[in-house]
Amino acid sequence: MSAVIRKGRFKMVRAIVGANWGDEGKGKITDVLAQESDMVIRFQGGSNAGHTIINNYGKFALHQLPSGVFNDKIVNIIGNGVALSVENLVKEIKELVDSGVPKPNILVSDRAQIVMPYHKLFDCYEEERLSSRSFGSTKSGIAPFYSDKFSKIGFQVNELFDDEQGLREKLERILEVKNAIVTNVYHKDPISTDEMFAKLMEYKEALEPYVANTFDIVHDAAVSGKDILLEGQLGSLKDTDFGIYPMVTSSNTIAGYGAVGAGGIPPYEIKDIITVVKAYSSSVGAGEFVSEIFGEEAEELRKRGGDGGEYGATTGRPRRMGWLDLVATRYGCKVQGATQVAFTVLDALGYLDEIPVCVAYELDGQKIDYFPSTTKLKRCKPVLEVLPGWKCDIRGIRNYAELPENCRRYIEFAEKAVGVPFKMISNGPKREDIIYR
Repeated sequence: MSAVIRKGRFKMVRAIVGANWGDEGKGKITDVLAQESDMVIRFQGGSNAGHTIINNYGKFALHQLPSGVFNDKIVNIIGNGVALSVENLVKEIKELVDSGVPKPNILVSDRAQIVMPYHKLFDCYEEERLSSRSFGSTKSGIAPFYSDKFSKIGFQVNELFDDEQGLREKLERILEVKNAIVTNVYHKDPISTDEMFAKLMEYKEALEPYVANTFDIVHDAAVSGKDILLEGQLGSLKDTDFGIYPMVTSSNTIAGYGAVGAGGIPPYEIKDIITVVKAYSSSVGAGEFVSEIFGEEAEELRKRGGDGGEYGATTGRPRRMGWLDLVATRYGCKVQGATQVAFTVLDALGYLDEIPVCVAYELDGQKIDYFPSTTKLKRCKPVLEVLPGWKCDIRGIRNYAELPENCRRYIEFAEKAVGVPFKMISNGPKREDIIYR
């Protein structure tokens, strides 16, 4: 792959997705590969997670915008599978332009659905009701949004530009049911129809410059051989079907959904699935995490990880920390259909004399090497193997052979266990901190 990236364009549809709980470093990898792309498409999720990117313009946390927005020659599309927060979209575009980034070329699918203010309210109310049993939601309205989408009471962007009277009548019907729940279950004040309709009209004005029939645009680009990058949010273990249910997100985080959520991509056109794996584990939110570590050990890794520490790009919450979990990673790569792995944040481990790695699980006294369903996962304990550390700073190295021997052993140990080639090694936060194999 290194030769392809350095010497010419790759002429295919690629997906960049996460193998684990999210926070693997997908933003940086997308930022790197976007430079060779014609089009970058966000295909699922909403503003409930963020991709941190550091480049010559500064440091950014993108929550909804595709990571190709730093190149004004790239068409950046928010696909129909995205939970569209109009307020956050406007805010992110303004923040980019105010930071000196040329105004990006952005299109929003007219089939994307809108996160309404009451979705966020319901998210907050339900977490409050659940109290200690809460899901650790970011309170961005994602679960209520997707619930409404599949209950067929959501608002597609195209509806804003059609029959206003019909739009208002639909809103009234929806709020009749919503307010029954708000007042009787959550014991809160009812939601105003007038306020919500006014908000929809604000959204219409804000979205007008960006809305397009992206299905035909994407389809034509795919079949004509354009370079297209599909960008996912979170990772395999947060997928609504294959993740640690119920402590998952409310959408499909896997590359296969890219053909749906991007709109217009034939499934057979996705030729390369770059699955991002972090050199250790981290997670924001509740749920099973077999290799998790605690106390001073976790805090030290948290402080050294990422760029400025392991804290949620959206919530700012300290991430839960753990050692590299090869059982979960192997499963996550299978779920994604990974063709290659990008191994990230390797530089953070340079302080350790020895590095534990989770190589198997113990389930009810038996050693297993597969990732079980959640009911069994709750009872799993990590089986650790300790590898020697390399005890030095590896930032700035560009040639794989120049990495310390123990560092290369760590990479190759993980690669063999996962069974997918590790072709990109990220050894620092900047765009140029990449080693190609």
